[in-house]
Amino acid sequence: QVQLVESGGGLVQPGGSLKLSCAASGSIFSINAMGWYRQAPGKQRELVAAITSGATTRYGDSVKGRFTISRDNAKNTVYLQMNSLEPEDTAVYYCNAFIITGLIGGRAYWGQGTQVTVSS
Repeated sequence: QVQLVESGGGLVQPGGSLKLSCAASGSIFSINAMGWYRQAPGKQRELVAAITSGATTRYGDSVKGRFTISRDNAKNTVYLQMNSLEPEDTAVYYCNAFIITGLIGGRAYWGQGTQVTVSS
């Protein structure tokens, strides 16, 4: 069984920073892409940032230049450094990873979500 556990959310003032972490554990053979999504009330879940096993990254347009995604393959962990936070960044942030659990096949897993609130 595979679990993704997120940490690092909270309340921050506009212009502030937060760093999210997501650690994968369980019967993991390998991990392909990892990423962060977010969902604000009344809105669809959207991609924030993603990173491949080879460290190629991509970002949602609204966070380019402010957020940085990284990963530590030895720890099966992905990070999201969020700078210059804006009230519009307020959402539940979800970790996602495509995990291979055996010699054949794999699937996407989701974390439970962590709340990020940007407010003065």
